[in-house]
This record gives sequence, structure tokens and C-alpha cells, in this order.
Amino acid sequence: MIEIRRIRPHEWPVAKRIVYRVAHVIFKETRPLDEMIAHFDARGTLDDLYDIQKNYFENGGTFLVTTQNSEIIGTGAIRRLEGDTCELKRLWLLTDYHGQGLGYRMLQELLTFAREKGYQRIRLETDPEAQSQALEFYKQIGFYEIPSYTNHGGEVAMEMIL
Repeated sequence: MIEIRRIRPHEWPVAKRIVYRVAHVIFKETRPLDEMIAHFDARGTLDDLYDIQKNYFENGGTFLVTTQNSEIIGTGAIRRLEGDTCELKRLWLLTDYHGQGLGYRMLQELLTFAREKGYQRIRLETDPEAQSQALEFYKQIGFYEIPSYTNHGGEVAMEMIL
């Protein structure tokens, strides 16, 4: 059974590994998964996942997981960016589950949360080459491109009015 629910503290490391597993495939990483994880952990790439309580729940947001038979297969989060603007983060789904509408379901849950919290707009950043399918998905949902709002070079910034 597929379920979307709030992450539990003991699941934080599992969620982080899910993100890395999907990135390993999407970015066509040649290093073994554990070597890639060590490399990016040393750079602080997913530091926000060490304390989900602080970075998401205490920052006007939420962090959800998609599970199948209690096993985490996807993640998705919202956090306050500024004022009435939130940011979509960590929307990842194991590649075996792509094309089943699960990413859409997760995004709808997150958008509902954002609207209920009173956010007026939602932003995100994504890699236009490696995540070209995600980019098209976001455009179909109603996101549009905006100037970058961070210093992450090479990523496309997008926004949607809620």
C-alpha cells in the first residue's frame, strides 16, 4: 500500500539515502553510491537533512515521505524561504516508481500544506539538464522560470503562485 505521511525522526538517515540513491541514477554518477555519498557529505550537500526538525518543521514547513508497505520510496519537503514565500525541497522518488503519479501526489500534498500555512508563492531550483523531466513536470503543474534566488550556479529557479 502506498502512503504519504510525515517523516519520523528515526527515518532521517533513510530519507537522505533515498535522495542520494535517486541522484546517483539521475546524475549518471560513475562512482559507487557509498563513495558518492561520502564525497557529497564532506561538502555538506545535504546538511539540511541532519536536522529535519530545525530546517523544516521549525522553519514553517514539513517533510513528507512516500512509503510502500512501510518502506520509504520517496521524499518531499517545504520550508519557509521569506515572508509569504516557501521553497519546495527534496522532492525525490526512487526511479523504479517514476511514471506512476506518485511524484504528482506528493507535490499535491505539499502544495496543500503550503496553502494551508498561508504561503502565497512557492519556489524551487532544479538542474535543467540532469533533471529535465522534473523541469517539464514543474512547468506542467504551473511553475514558471524566475531569476535565481540563491547562489547555486547552473540551476533553473522556478516559482508558482499559490
